[in-house]
Amino acid sequence: MISPVRPCLVVGIFGGLLLLSAGCKCGKSGGHGGTWGGKAPSCKGLAATCGPSGDDDCCKSLLVPGGTFYRSYNGVDYVDKSYPATVSDFYLDKYEVTVGRFRRFVNAGMGTQKSVPAEGAGAHPRIAGSGWSSTWNTNLAADTDALRTDQKCFASYQSWTDAPGSNESKPVNCLSWYTAFAFCAWDGGRLATEAEWNYAASGGSEQRYYPWSSPPNSTAIDDSYAAYCGGTCTSLQTVGSKSPKGDGKWGQSDLGGNAWEWVLDWNPKPFPMPCHDCAVVGGAPFRNFRSGAFDDIPATLRSATRHVYHPDYHGIIGARCARTP
Repeated sequence: MISPVRPCLVVGIFGGLLLLSAGCKCGKSGGHGGTWGGKAPSCKGLAATCGPSGDDDCCKSLLVPGGTFYRSYNGVDYVDKSYPATVSDFYLDKYEVTVGRFRRFVNAGMGTQKSVPAEGAGAHPRIAGSGWSSTWNTNLAADTDALRTDQKCFASYQSWTDAPGSNESKPVNCLSWYTAFAFCAWDGGRLATEAEWNYAASGGSEQRYYPWSSPPNSTAIDDSYAAYCGGTCTSLQTVGSKSPKGDGKWGQSDLGGNAWEWVLDWNPKPFPMPCHDCAVVGGAPFRNFRSGAFDDIPATLRSATRHVYHPDYHGIIGARCARTP
């Protein structure tokens, strides 16, 4: 059984991980529900076009109350309980970053070597060394024209168009990890840690098989739950198009399906321990991503499934931003 959380004490830093006292919970307490009170730059003046009716704020960010769970565990086909983790309250955007939101970033001249994030930008405030490093500057596109080119990675998969069109409310993909990080930092947020993302998708201690699973061990999946069709789809779908049926416990849409999503962590094997608001901020060649995509098989959409790739990969991966209370 997972023990209840207790107040936190910092006990040290090891391997880039901020180590907190066992079983703790930091940050303000919070019940179910709650919306971030800020206004993300990517949605200032942007029409509300997201969700199943196309009338919701694309930058809505919802509270995920903190707690303790087992990473990459669902009790069905992921049954290893060796890696518990505790996360504090955080906000996680309801929707994946859309083409329209990313266009604001591009048009502002951001995300290039000519306009790099500030040192330490986009950090998790409880994790040392988790912010932007100037050593990453050269991994960004040289200029805005190059950034636009980077977003055109696969003709049959990419959602970016140089001029606004019918894809503005679809997830942006073809993002490198560096570009995704830079976007969320500019947007007043950060990339979620892998533990935070996994916690939200799992419904915390419910350990959901899929983000929408009710009961938690339900393996039910079809096109009414997720933007997924097992390799027969031809394109991404509007973010939140399967809401509310396919939403996670705290209201986030598309935590399974539509677009892959980068998370903060480098990939360690096994998971870092102990984990209390932890992330791996260095020392590995790959970054993690989660969620599964629109043309994947069901196994990739499971809340417990993790994937890795080189952080400079411009492929079919997008992003979702987290925010700290």
